[in-house]
Amino acid sequence: MKLGYKLAAEAFGPKELIRQAVRAEQAGFDFVEISDHYHPWLDVQGHSPFAWNVLSAIAMKTDRLGLATGVTCPTVRYHPAIIAQAAATLAIISDDRFTLGIGAGERLNEHVVGQGFPSVRGRHERLVEALDIINLLWQGGYQSYEGKHLQLEDAQVFDLPSKLPVIAVAAGGKQAAELAATHGTGLFATEPRADLVETFTAAGGSGPKYAEASVAWAPTAEEAVKAAHETTRWALTGWKVMAELPNPVNFEAASATVRPEDIAGQFAVGPDPEPYVEMVGEYRDAGFDHIVLMNAGPDPDGFLDFFEKELKGRL
Repeated sequence: MKLGYKLAAEAFGPKELIRQAVRAEQAGFDFVEISDHYHPWLDVQGHSPFAWNVLSAIAMKTDRLGLATGVTCPTVRYHPAIIAQAAATLAIISDDRFTLGIGAGERLNEHVVGQGFPSVRGRHERLVEALDIINLLWQGGYQSYEGKHLQLEDAQVFDLPSKLPVIAVAAGGKQAAELAATHGTGLFATEPRADLVETFTAAGGSGPKYAEASVAWAPTAEEAVKAAHETTRWALTGWKVMAELPNPVNFEAASATVRPEDIAGQFAVGPDPEPYVEMVGEYRDAGFDHIVLMNAGPDPDGFLDFFEKELKGRL
């Protein structure tokens, strides 16, 4: 089992994220994962730097730390040809430490280019075509593709790594879990759902299985819950909401009824390692082997110290 640290790109500026990644490597994390957003979820978070620049800088400042996007949408704001090129380049400069996390995206980030945001079916169709294009370009040579939604004309990625990155496809249901096996080489999830792992495996998937676990460290559980409620209550609105709202102000309204006690029921919080151990165990038992700790507490360095001194050995 590999343990990852989530770089909260919506909550910190680019230099701070790079610093946290370096500290995460020192603390013993196996990899870092960063969200690829244009907007934060809430205005109070206040940030959203370009994830690919941040990852490139981290690659040059670390030695063994794995890197991953969690996740990139390659269909609206980006064309998949650009993602194929970006991921290949990052794999090279990181010495094959990069995993490309891919998903269908959220309106929050994709509407900004003025092309609208597709229906659920339309998003899935585009994601299939995007994965086709990325895999085609990673074969080398000039490639063309004519899909229902996406096209590629005489394109070649000239700098390909010796080892292609894992493509971990985000799945919240059976159809996407099957797609992760047929068009990707890994699975990405946000819940400890054994059925997603089973579907991925049954469809032929054999690669790494990533999942995010929500935690909030602080010297007291009360402080942890308060901080998580202030910045991360949007996470309890559910994917049907998270995929569809266009701006932070909408998430402010949608999360207005989330209570601190709701946070406490969904997050591992406070200074005691045991809730964290139990939460990671749920994901491990469901079949995930790359588990990302998403800390919504108020003190990232305190959490990294806690992981290094108290939690890592328990896990």
